[in-house]
Amino acid sequence: MKNAGLSYNSRKALMVNIGESAGTEIANLISQMAAEIEELRRTKVNVTKIVPTPPDAREPFVEEPI
Repeated sequence: MKNAGLSYNSRKALMVNIGESAGTEIANLISQMAAEIEELRRTKVNVTKIVPTPPDAREPFVEEPI
């Protein structure tokens, strides 16, 4: 499986530009999100859509008075 996180240079750039604690927090969040997206892709189930028949193909609806 490929690495789902940021490269060392990307992490370092975040830490230098916005601070070490905020950069680490954002890098960890991005890594967690990437791992979750990968998990969702792996477990994705294809769903067949059921399309209703067109209205003109149905029998006409006749409402009778009571």
